[in-house]
Order: sequence, then structure tokens, then C-alpha cells
Amino acid sequence: MTQASDLDRVWALAEKIGFCMLSTLSDGEILSRPMAAHAARDENAFYFLTDAQSDKDEEIGDNPAVGLAFADSSGQKYVSIAGRATISNDRDKIRELWSVPMKAWWTGPDDPAIRVLKVVPHSAHYWDSPGTVVSYVKMIAAGLAGTRPAIGDTGTARM
Repeated sequence: MTQASDLDRVWALAEKIGFCMLSTLSDGEILSRPMAAHAARDENAFYFLTDAQSDKDEEIGDNPAVGLAFADSSGQKYVSIAGRATISNDRDKIRELWSVPMKAWWTGPDDPAIRVLKVVPHSAHYWDSPGTVVSYVKMIAAGLAGTRPAIGDTGTARM
């Protein structure tokens, strides 16, 4: 595959999956938590709404290197992205990203505790398989034939 097609695949998979595990570094330990990602390919960025009092905000302030891990295990589709994160109080972006499910955490888009977490990716790796059943059938066939299975596409992309 070409760099452009690998990049297209990364963005398409991340957008389709939608949720990821955001990983930060805290006192030498990697910590991950699930987050709803808003992919903005035209800006080469992923956006998240976060709380001003969360530990991740402080962790990102100390070390902005983060990882995003998208997984659709039932479809056997995965994307791992490395990037740099920043936290802002961009009220226009908060209103743009706001959706009704966010009311579980905040009163509304004008809640003063909401912040925008922006991740600018620099590299990614993806695995895109045809699905669990097809993958298992191909693995069994390859095992019986003594060959390696061809169970999907994998690639990397500079972002």
C-alpha cells in the first residue's frame, strides 16, 4: 500500500470505531482510559472533551506524548496512534463537540469544568482483518497447510 492509502485507512478506521483508550504517562507508569474521539482529519487532530480536574490533564501537562488505541474486536480492526496532546479552554470548540451524552458528566457546553483535549498524531499503525470467523477459518487452513495465514491488511502511516 502507499502512504496515502495507509493514511486513508487509519483515518477511516479511527472514525468508524469512534472510541479509544487514551494513554498517558504518570510517574513512570502508563495509564489508559476510554474516551470518545472526534476525528478531524482536515485538521490532522483528534479532539476529546475532558474535565478540568482530571488527572490526565496534569499528566499531559507534564508529558504531552500520548497514545490512542482504537479497537473493534468483533470486526478484528485496530488502530494505534502516537501523538502530542494539549489541553485548552476553547469554548467555541467545546460547543462544537458537545452532544447530549456529555450531560452525564457536565451540565451543558457552558459548564466551566469542561476542557478540550487535542491530540495531533504523528504516526499510526493499523490492523484490518476480514472479521473473526473468516480469520479463524484462514488460520485453521494455514495451520493444516503448514503456511502462514493472510488474514487482513496491516500498515503504518506518518501523520
